[in-house]
Amino acid sequence: MPECHTIPCLLSPWSEWSECSVSCGKGMRTRQRMLKSAAELGDCNEELQQAEKCMLPECPIDCELTEWSQWSECNTSCGKGHMIRTRMIKIEPQFGGTACPETVQRSKCRVRKCLRGAGLEKRRWKEAR
Repeated sequence: MPECHTIPCLLSPWSEWSECSVSCGKGMRTRQRMLKSAAELGDCNEELQQAEKCMLPECPIDCELTEWSQWSECNTSCGKGHMIRTRMIKIEPQFGGTACPETVQRSKCRVRKCLRGAGLEKRRWKEAR
């Protein structure tokens, strides 16, 4: 019998790499090539697709805050004053993410009118009794 010769695979050139699968951060990209020789001429074990990791600039991370605390007591025992409430930053913004809004709010409050002079002394004496 005459000696059999294997026919080499005929392959197209590799395509360009695809775009990264993500718009930011870590993703994948692929490229392909085609089998040009007829399949009946023999097996071709060459790879027809390749994949690799790709890295784009980090994704923006927006500021994240806790819920508001309860309002504090009014800072005065009589007359006009203020009370505050706060919230904490859970995640600092990174890579161009949305900045943090205010973390402290102040609101006016008014407690009963303050008594002046002798009237104040009489009231304190009555409350002490």
